[in-house]
Amino acid sequence: MPKDTLTITDNRTGKTYEVPVENGCIRTNALRQIKVADDDFGLMGYDPAFLNTANCKSAITFIDGDKGILEYRGYPIEQLAEKSSYLEVAYLLLNGELPTPKELDNFVHLVTHHTYVHENVKSFMDGFRYDAHPMSVLGSTVAALSSFYPEAKYTKDEQSRRIQITRLIAKMPTIAAFSYRHLMGLPYIYPDNDLSYVANFLAMVKRVGTATYKVHPVLERALDVLFILHADHEQNCSTTSVRTVGSSEVDPYSAVTAGIGALYGPLHGGANEAVLRMLREIGHISKVPDFIKSVKSGEGEKKLMGFGHRVYKSYDPRAKVIKRVADEVFDVTGKNPLLELAVELERIALQDDYFVKRKLYPNVDFYSGLIYEAMGFQAEMFPVLFAIPRTVGWCAQWEEMVLDSEQKIARPRQIYTGQKRRDYVAMDKRAAK
Repeated sequence: MPKDTLTITDNRTGKTYEVPVENGCIRTNALRQIKVADDDFGLMGYDPAFLNTANCKSAITFIDGDKGILEYRGYPIEQLAEKSSYLEVAYLLLNGELPTPKELDNFVHLVTHHTYVHENVKSFMDGFRYDAHPMSVLGSTVAALSSFYPEAKYTKDEQSRRIQITRLIAKMPTIAAFSYRHLMGLPYIYPDNDLSYVANFLAMVKRVGTATYKVHPVLERALDVLFILHADHEQNCSTTSVRTVGSSEVDPYSAVTAGIGALYGPLHGGANEAVLRMLREIGHISKVPDFIKSVKSGEGEKKLMGFGHRVYKSYDPRAKVIKRVADEVFDVTGKNPLLELAVELERIALQDDYFVKRKLYPNVDFYSGLIYEAMGFQAEMFPVLFAIPRTVGWCAQWEEMVLDSEQKIARPRQIYTGQKRRDYVAMDKRAAK
């Protein structure tokens, strides 16, 4: 009769152990019973970058990378991108169910009326150099919010948690817009509570010399869809950072700051900027075949940016949606001259056995940078545009971690490879290296 267990024979000792299997996993603590001697620490797993280690149980986001599936709380990303709004998706991620009309109205009202930041926040941001990177300004300012809301440290209090989460979702676009205006040397624009979440952000970024700013509905909807696509993505680098830092029971502003720091890296939030650099390096559609050839040969360390993903081994479902959004945006803004290059690069790569066998398909970053650039954003703002929507995912994952009774302060093990114990050597006795 089959059992949900794993039988392990330790060939060092000849002993056999039976380890329970749950949800396709074994608890690695169960390996501790496997010892060579009584004073042995016990067997551990070694998994650099956590490629095959689950650090939590989560009911928020489901990904099947082989089949190209991404679902929020069970809802396919394609359906949410087509039919929903970002704040509706935010409610879903936080609460587990889609809101009723009244619940959504209340949530939108709550977020809308927390968009303002304390005037001292502006003074704080003014202290950065004139050319400070917006992502650096964003992370530092979000960290500073914990000093404005000291009650945020009461992470076990549900009411406190929820008001901090609301503040984070509401204020992130404001701080992001201020960080952009700081870089451009422009005065800060206050939020307009008559506008939608996305339109308000665009107005704070774009408005110059007028009392109002009319946001094109196609661009507003496009950014809303991009926000939906980036709202959460399971246990990625930044989300894991939020959970790890949050496990110390620190306030959510500090935990989310860790996520922003992780997202700042070029392998995470800066990937779409790398795609633009690659396309500009290629320069012309006629040079695409030679570029593909150089990638395959490894000459000059050429890399095909925007293709492949740690999780997806088929077409990234977000990339399919974003390609359609790109067409809608370019109908309004005019085609980005790099688009023709991108389309040809995708066409050739998807027909080439070299890339197909390696399951290298376009990911969400391949077209997102082209869209952001067409909408007038500088490359420095790309990771910031990622951080705004991902805030709700970070908050949902942080709160789930806080409520998980199995979670403790994160403390991975290590394999020590340094010197064995040795005695101190006096200065005059040390030989030159």
